[in-house]
Amino acid sequence: MLLEIKDLTLLYGRIQALHGISLVVNEGEVVALIGANGAGKTTTMRAISGLRPVATGSIVFDGTDVTRMRADLRVVRGISQSPEGRGVFPGMTVLENLEMGAYTRRDRAGVAADLDRVFELFPRLQERRKQAGGTLSGGEQQMLAVGRALMSRPKLLLLDEPSMGLAPMLIQQIFDIITEINQQGTTVLLVEQNAQQALSRAHRGYVLETGRIVKEGTGQELLHDPAVKEAYLGVA
Repeated sequence: MLLEIKDLTLLYGRIQALHGISLVVNEGEVVALIGANGAGKTTTMRAISGLRPVATGSIVFDGTDVTRMRADLRVVRGISQSPEGRGVFPGMTVLENLEMGAYTRRDRAGVAADLDRVFELFPRLQERRKQAGGTLSGGEQQMLAVGRALMSRPKLLLLDEPSMGLAPMLIQQIFDIITEINQQGTTVLLVEQNAQQALSRAHRGYVLETGRIVKEGTGQELLHDPAVKEAYLGVA
């Protein structure tokens, strides 16, 4: 397995946000984490990437316990995140944003090859390479956030709400690209409100409710689970 979380708890002050969650991501998978707003999905992602300290439990990545490791060292290890809200650097050009994603790397030839890969995945970014990130449309900023995360050449790509605020046509495009990224060899952990799209693309999935994992299964099992359909797919 590539990522194993065991009995993870996390606090915001006196509020317990995660209640002993455990999950596994195997190499080569797309794993979806679904749930309502406030369920703890983004908190889980921040714990994995090192942006929030955990109270108890463990995070093991690629055979190494990274529970207390600094966030920047986790990037070096191979964990990269495209955050909720995109978080592009608005005053930097598209190219500069992408180069920031490779800040831990020294292999210039590899960085150049990955830049070509990102432009192949997102031709619009190549067209906009000299444009300031803050002037891009919402869809273009989402492409930039994913592309920047890919520039560290991650073993595990964390995608937090990649379809948020996008038009239906762009949502389909983003999920097609997520599938292509995975088929090219990158493991993906996906947090997504659009449960239909997420589960239809995922090998496996987990359902998170108020900081607890209440269901798990293959993407197709969860997609056809009556309780999941009623709660997250709008099907009574």
